[in-house]
Amino acid sequence: MDMRATLDGAVIMAPMTRGGNLPYRRLCSELGATITMGEMALSRKLLRGHRPEFALLKRAPDERCFAVQLAGNNAEEMAEAARLAVSRGADFVDVNCGCPIEDMTRRGLGAALLQKPKRIAAIVDAMVKAIAPVPVTVKIRLGWNEDDRNYLVVAKAAVDSGASAITVHGRTRAARYRRAADWEAVGEVVQAVSVPVIGNGDILFPHEIAAFKARSGCTAVMIARGALIKPWIFREATDGYIDFDAPARLQLLERYVTLGREHFGTDERGERRLRGFLVWHCGFWCRYVPRHADGTYPVMQEREEHFEPRNELEVLLSRDDAAAHEWLCDLLLKGADAAGPAPALPTAEAANSRSDMAEG
Repeated sequence: MDMRATLDGAVIMAPMTRGGNLPYRRLCSELGATITMGEMALSRKLLRGHRPEFALLKRAPDERCFAVQLAGNNAEEMAEAARLAVSRGADFVDVNCGCPIEDMTRRGLGAALLQKPKRIAAIVDAMVKAIAPVPVTVKIRLGWNEDDRNYLVVAKAAVDSGASAITVHGRTRAARYRRAADWEAVGEVVQAVSVPVIGNGDILFPHEIAAFKARSGCTAVMIARGALIKPWIFREATDGYIDFDAPARLQLLERYVTLGREHFGTDERGERRLRGFLVWHCGFWCRYVPRHADGTYPVMQEREEHFEPRNELEVLLSRDDAAAHEWLCDLLLKGADAAGPAPALPTAEAANSRSDMAEG
C-alpha cells in the first residue's frame, strides 16, 4: 500500500475504545469515512487467545480501508499480534503510543511509551519486519507532560525504524482532553519527518479540517470525539456544513440500531449489548449544537451555554441526563411499530432532582 497516496486528503475515523465498535464504524462509513480504525486491541491478550480481543480485529465488508490499532510494550508480542491483525484483513497496523488512561499507562502501555523512544523504535522495527509490505503507523501525543514534550524525538525514532506514517494528537498525556490541541506542534512533526503526518485534535466542523491542515501542513486528519458527536462530519468533509435536524438525527440513531442488531444479534444477549452501546453513545450525541445564527460555530473545548433547541424532538436529543438517555434507548430498541405505549419521559426537573440527590 502506498500510504502517501492513501492518506492524501483523507479524513480518518480514529481508533476509539467503545466508540470504534463495528456497527458505529459502518455508520461512519455510510456517511463518508474512507479510512476507519478499530478499537485498540491489547497484543498480549491476542496472543493468549482472548476471544473479546479478537472481536476488535473484525472488519466489516463495507469498510473501504481498515486499520487495527495495537497496544503493547514488548516488540516480539507486538510483531506477532500484527501478523494476527493482517491475517484478519487489516490494511495497515497502528501502534498506540498515546492512550492517556491510567489503567494503561501504569502497565507501561499507551502514552507511557512516550518516555521510552528506544522501546518504540524496537517495537516498530519488529512489526515492520513481521508484516512487510503491510504498513505500520504510530499514533503519539506531544509527550508525557508539558515539561517533557519530546514528540520530535519520538516521531523520528518511529520513522527511522520503518513507520510509514505518524499520527500526532496535539496534546500531552497530562493534558488529556482539557486543553486545545496544539496544531503548530503537529506542523513541527510534518517538517521533521519524511513520511505522511496525520493531525488529530478538536475537529468538529468541516471548516476546521481545512484550517488545521493549512496551519500544520499535515497530509490527513483524524477525527475522534467529533465523529462520536456527529458522525456525518465525514460527509461534511466533502460536502461542507450540514445541519442535521432532529428528525434526520433520529434516523441516524435508528440506522445504528439496525447495524447493531446485524452485528450483536437480536437475542436477549445481543439486545443487552446493543443497549449498553446505545446509552454510551447518547452521552456524545446529545452534545451536538448547530452553527450559531450569526454564522459562527461552537468549538470542541467550550461548553455551549446558549443553544435553544428548535423543537420538542431536539429538546429530547439535547438532554444530557441519564434518564433521558435510557428512555430514548428504550424507544429506539422497541421501535415505532411495537405494541404498547411508550414509557413516560421523565421531566428535566425530575432528572435534575435525582442528579442532585445522587451528588449529595
